[in-house]
Amino acid sequence: MTFRAQGLRAWLLQRLSAAYLALFTILAVGWLLFGEPVDYAAWRQLLGTPWISVLMALFFMALFFHAWVGIRDVLMDYVPHLKLRLFLLIAVAVLLLALAIWSALTLVSVYRP
Repeated sequence: MTFRAQGLRAWLLQRLSAAYLALFTILAVGWLLFGEPVDYAAWRQLLGTPWISVLMALFFMALFFHAWVGIRDVLMDYVPHLKLRLFLLIAVAVLLLALAIWSALTLVSVYRP
């Protein structure tokens, strides 16, 4: 894509991440509502399944990417002061990165005996 199409790429990726988030959420809520009762051992067993862990990791990646694109666009559109906008963008990026690391560590911790 050319430089002029950067907004189109962000728009498309925002829509694709939203579709994945919606589908995953519907399936997760359906599993919670219509599946067997869930306790800690059941969650651990579920997240210990490799393909579920991959889908969950993709969910978190899509969630943090979706949040970044949305918040970035709002800040770029509605915060006119460059220094404040830069500070807020860095703060949001650091927060989302910390949350991504925390969620990755949480998913990895399931594999510990």
